[in-house]
Amino acid sequence: MNGRFGSSRGQRGLGIVALIFVGVLVVALLIVGAKLVPAITEYLAIEKAVKQIRLDASTVPELRKAFDRYATIDDIKSIAGKDLDITKESDKVVISYAYSYQIPIADNVRLVIDFAGTTSGRPKAGP
Repeated sequence: MNGRFGSSRGQRGLGIVALIFVGVLVVALLIVGAKLVPAITEYLAIEKAVKQIRLDASTVPELRKAFDRYATIDDIKSIAGKDLDITKESDKVVISYAYSYQIPIADNVRLVIDFAGTTSGRPKAGP
């Protein structure tokens, strides 16, 4: 007997338990993704500030003060002017930085992202 629907094979697709599991997984990934947004926007603000201060200031103390001003305006809290590694290669001022950003996921679970950047052409290794 094939029944009313004409097929004796079982139904295909996700069962309710699998559907709930996939739903929970998608929601968890969306929550983690939403928590990553502030870290990425802060990194982009730091990158923009570092590129701008390289053009605005010339001495090391001026560069640090200029970065602190940008940090105040752009609400940068992960790094300060004193954390910048400022060197001179040839005739160019090279500003490098590296820091870690911690994102709380659950009670004692954190996602740690290491950010690093430089104004030279070569990428700098993390801390």
